[in-house]
Amino acid sequence: MELDELKAGWNVLNKRLAESEVVNLRIVKEMLSQKTKSAFEQIYRLNLNNFLVAFFIACLVFPWIYMNTPISLASFVIVEVIVAIGLIRQIWKITLLSKFDLEGKKTCELRSLTLHYKMICHREKFWVIIEVSLAMVAFYISELCFNSEVEYVFGARVLITLGLTLMTFALAYVIGLWQRRRHARQMLEIERGLDELKEFED
Repeated sequence: MELDELKAGWNVLNKRLAESEVVNLRIVKEMLSQKTKSAFEQIYRLNLNNFLVAFFIACLVFPWIYMNTPISLASFVIVEVIVAIGLIRQIWKITLLSKFDLEGKKTCELRSLTLHYKMICHREKFWVIIEVSLAMVAFYISELCFNSEVEYVFGARVLITLGLTLMTFALAYVIGLWQRRRHARQMLEIERGLDELKEFED
């Protein structure tokens, strides 16, 4: 009789341990999911904020500058086209990120989306440098050579304008570098999280 009671007690203990292990695994999975989702949401917000800033500049800031300064129409169009290209790229990335559904998709699908997004970001660095460089060259050629409304004399005014332009680029570079490092950390968290979550699917 004592042996039967001992076996029954042992079976109850094994059952409780199994249930406890299942609960612990579920808690770990939820924690990993929350961490991965949080990193993803930060990347999504970063892209959305970049889009809103560029949209604000394209629709309000630069049109105001154009209407209140003697900038030529050609120079205005050059800047607006470059910003519009940047906006299209941001919309593309935001659309891709909106497909990231941690609850509804398998980790292999999410890994594929993450890889696609990383490829876009990698190519974007190269194209942004080319676009901005060409835009600035075209802008200054348009203003210095073809804007007949303003006589640009190489002096204090031109030097101040060039100085402010360089300062703006330096500030944009520092902000961009900070965003890139933060973005890289968040992408690493997402990739690690997906790798760890994959173990729960196997």
